[in-house]
Amino acid sequence: MTPTPSYDLIVIGGGPAGSTAALRACELGASVALIERGAMGGTCTNDGCVPTRVLARAARLMALAGQYADYGMDVARPELDFQRLLARSQAIVYEIHEKKQLIAHLEAAGATVYAGVGEARFVDPHTVAVPDGRQFHGDKFILAAGGRARRLDFPGEELALTHGDIWRVQKLPKSVAIVGGAATGCQLAAIFNAFGSRVTVLDVAPRILTAEDSLVSQAMTEAFTCRGIDVTAGIGGIERIERAGGELALVFRRGVAMETLRAEAVVLSTGWLGNLDGLNLAAAGVETNGRYVVADDACRTTAPHIFACGDIDGRMMLVQSAGYEARIAAENAVLGGAGRQEHQIVPHGGFTNPEYASVGPTEAQAVQERDCVVAVVPYADLDRAVIDGRTEGFCKLIVDRETHRLVAAHVVGEQALEIVHVAAAGMAADMWVEQLAELQIAYPTFTAILGLAARRIVAELGVLPLAPEWLALGRRPGEWEQRDQDHG
Repeated sequence: MTPTPSYDLIVIGGGPAGSTAALRACELGASVALIERGAMGGTCTNDGCVPTRVLARAARLMALAGQYADYGMDVARPELDFQRLLARSQAIVYEIHEKKQLIAHLEAAGATVYAGVGEARFVDPHTVAVPDGRQFHGDKFILAAGGRARRLDFPGEELALTHGDIWRVQKLPKSVAIVGGAATGCQLAAIFNAFGSRVTVLDVAPRILTAEDSLVSQAMTEAFTCRGIDVTAGIGGIERIERAGGELALVFRRGVAMETLRAEAVVLSTGWLGNLDGLNLAAAGVETNGRYVVADDACRTTAPHIFACGDIDGRMMLVQSAGYEARIAAENAVLGGAGRQEHQIVPHGGFTNPEYASVGPTEAQAVQERDCVVAVVPYADLDRAVIDGRTEGFCKLIVDRETHRLVAAHVVGEQALEIVHVAAAGMAADMWVEQLAELQIAYPTFTAILGLAARRIVAELGVLPLAPEWLALGRRPGEWEQRDQDHG
């Protein structure tokens, strides 16, 4: 009889959370095994962030083509070969795998990797088994099995796609109905719209991107509408999907009435669930709440020797947050510590057109906790935006009136996801708004919009002296019109 291998720590899942947790545990001197049911890299690398970003890049190039004539270039609009694009996305996935070499990296660090072995299942609190009958003993465990797209329960739901099904679509659909207006739904809407599909976004919420600042939601709705995307929020729910010739008929409730939307493809983007099925968590004493593992701020589950991180705990569901949680879980599991996760400064956003990005609370949340000063600067005030013909969007900066510290930033527009990281770094460094206002940001750049917003707040706070005549004009300092506080 083959002896059961025993490890200090067994990590279940080989995505960003699991790989990071295993590597950190090895650094701390633990004997570590990582069990991955399929391919390493998780949803992010295989059919999530990486290939979707390839589609977003193509959509971006299609959008830029519309500006060629403005810059003296007469070029025919590009024609998309959808199958070639999908092949490119899979080639990039392969390239990312080759670059990361996760298994080799983990093994070099001292971990034992069992990849492609199927679902791991708890036999008892300290033993897991895989489908081929092998069992593994662990003193501690970290659950990092990731998540998957939520599917709704209604007649004909099997006719709908999720983001993971897009890679098997044979041709670009002429029309797409996207159910769900959160981050993934909005990104897919922008992509298909850029490719020429007729796109409709349906959501039961009163607005799309409900987790974002209301001004972000408003601006993105306007941007989508301007591009021909039909945004229908506040629906009562989906009744059914039926085949209708070469299309699908999506029946949904709006108020007391039933409406039918016809489209070649229906994509469900209605949430993300933890991968709990098959783990047999009850055998390990791990409680769940709905479709997620219950874990405290130390990443510890209801079984003291088992920790959880990443999508399976249902907290942030972002790659950057998964890695952050994984390090805390590994350190607490190996060292017996009580490090705690605090998802306070988490820059995030969407590769839509235009991009949107945020860090910190929404304005509505911020004003409930403190007295705030808010500046909203339109992209049209930014010289780089005028130069590049990308004046759509804004930057909202929120500052604590008493402490002058940065509280949040919300951006819609070109390079929004790059810009917001400067604000995030300032928040992490406990930066005063005066320091951001004095930062010599290169000209002309999109990031300079943060300096504009900061100087407007500084002026409102009275830190930047201005003559009464200047104030009477209602004009704020421009992009390179920064004035020294002492010699204004």
